[in-house]
Amino acid sequence: MMALTQDELLAEFENMTLIQLSEFVKAFEEKFDVTAAAAVAVAGPAVPGAPVEAEEEKDEFDVVLTGAGDKKIQVIKVVRELTSLGLKEAKDLVDGAPKPVLEKVAKDAAEKAAEALKGAGASVEVK
Repeated sequence: MMALTQDELLAEFENMTLIQLSEFVKAFEEKFDVTAAAAVAVAGPAVPGAPVEAEEEKDEFDVVLTGAGDKKIQVIKVVRELTSLGLKEAKDLVDGAPKPVLEKVAKDAAEKAAEALKGAGASVEVK
């Protein structure tokens, strides 16, 4: 098996959803017994020199948890999957609803996150 170059690895990460990237980071942390909290931020910033979107087309969305519903533990699990938050921080976020779970993410990532949270029984707004 031929090793991937750093550029090839980065290209693979670009194609992953936030949930897939989060799962990868968790697996990486477990396999190598490290904490990679800062690595999650790699998915955030846009590529320098990328064309600026037209002002009227919104390309960054916030996913706001408006209520946990009756399955709070499931909602906390989903919040942890979507973010790099620890158990206490995720519980505090869910208890403090309405609170933003994700901020300034792409439309498809926001929709997937909202769908996952709704699937766990939460009420969610995408702004």
